Amino acid sequence: FYAELNELFTRELSEDGYSGVEVRQTPARHEIIIRATRTQNVLGDKGRRIRELTAVVQKRFGFIAGSVELYAEKVMHRGLCAVAQAESLKFKLLGGLAVRRACYGILRYVMESGAQGVEVIVSGKLRAQRAKAMKFADGYMIKAGPPCRSFVDKATRHVMLRQGVIGIKVEIMLPHDATGKAGPKKPMPDKVEVFEPKDDVIAMPPADDK
Repeated sequence: FYAELNELFTRELSEDGYSGVEVRQTPARHEIIIRATRTQNVLGDKGRRIRELTAVVQKRFGFIAGSVELYAEKVMHRGLCAVAQAESLKFKLLGGLAVRRACYGILRYVMESGAQGVEVIVSGKLRAQRAKAMKFADGYMIKAGPPCRSFVDKATRHVMLRQGVIGIKVEIMLPHDATGKAGPKKPMPDKVEVFEPKDDVIAMPPADDK
C-alpha cells in the first residue's frame, strides 16, 4: 500500500518537489500526509488537485467515501532532503544543464543548508557513447554501521535523456539536531563531549581564635 502510494505521488508530483509520504491510521479514517517543497501546486486551484488525488486513492484501495484524507505538508529543510535534491538535479539535467555544473550546485546548496556531508553519483552516457559514472562528494559521510540508517538520507532517480537513461544517486549526511527536526535526535555514537573543568574551591584554613 505504502509503496504503491509512493510511486503514484512520485509520478504525479515530481515537478512540485515531492519528497515523501506518511500514512497515519486512526479508527475513523486514514490520514495521508504528502511532503513537498511546493505545497501550493500540490493543492492545486482551490484544492482541486488534492481532491482528484483523494478520489484516485479512494477508488484504487476501496476506501469508503470520506474515510481517507490527504494533506500537503511543506518540507522545512529542503537542502537536507535527498529526494527533493535528486528531483531538482533530474530537472536540471532534463533542462540541458552540464552534469558537473548541476552537481556542484546541489553540493553547495546542501552544505549551505547545514548538512554534515553529501555525495552525488551520476552514471550513464555522459557526453560520450561510453557509459561512465561521476562521483561528487563534500564534507563527512559514513558508509557502515547502524548510524547509517538514521543519519544518511538516500534517494535514487532515473533521467530519460535523448542519448539514454542516466541514474542519479544522492546521499546526504544529516546533522545532529536535539529537536529532531533537521536531523536525528540521537548523536553519533563516537561523539565525545568534553566539559569545561569546574573551578577549584580553595578551602580556607580555620582562623585561630586568640
